[in-house]
Amino acid sequence: MKKLVIFGSGDIAQIANYYFEIDSEYEVVAFTVNKEFANETEFENKLLIPFEELSEHFNINDIEIFIALSYASMNTVRERIFNDVKAQGYKIASYISSKCSYMSQFKPGENAFIFEDNTIQPFVKIADNVTLWSGNHIGHHSTIDSHNFISSQVVISGHCHIKSNCFLGVNSTLAHKVTLEKGTLLGAGTIMSKDSEENGVYVAARSVKIDKSSFDIKL
Repeated sequence: MKKLVIFGSGDIAQIANYYFEIDSEYEVVAFTVNKEFANETEFENKLLIPFEELSEHFNINDIEIFIALSYASMNTVRERIFNDVKAQGYKIASYISSKCSYMSQFKPGENAFIFEDNTIQPFVKIADNVTLWSGNHIGHHSTIDSHNFISSQVVISGHCHIKSNCFLGVNSTLAHKVTLEKGTLLGAGTIMSKDSEENGVYVAARSVKIDKSSFDIKL
């Protein structure tokens, strides 16, 4: 099995460790974070090594690294670490769930994290450092640029373009041929039928509580 070091020591790193261990050709041998955040020496019963000291423990040619970080600061933190790891010459791994329907003839870029129940249709292109949480639909001929985070139950229709550093909240929907400009944030349940503006924030209408008890409603 290939040896893998996971960059991160939070929830997403814990989840990545679980998926790689049960559903990949990788063996997770250690975790790493920047030295300033290495407050412990172990995580998930494996070594937690400062990234600055990783080469003292592993030959660069013997391991791959997966960056398991969140969408913080519109994915720019994960982007910075991704670029740092690449600059050091490490090979970067990806994870695609065996329970994902990946029908595109184009492979995703490096550091893809594609969960179960995603449907990726033909001619879809996915660039580097993209997270697709569970249960999304990525329509035919759509393009997802680098450093994006797509949460769950998101529908992206055909011929859409997601530019870099976007966040798509749960149950958001893009109509046919919609472009999300760089840095777009979609709140949960947002429906986009037109292109967004760069760094724009879009939210759905809020739910309204009515003056009735749930027991007054006949279901």
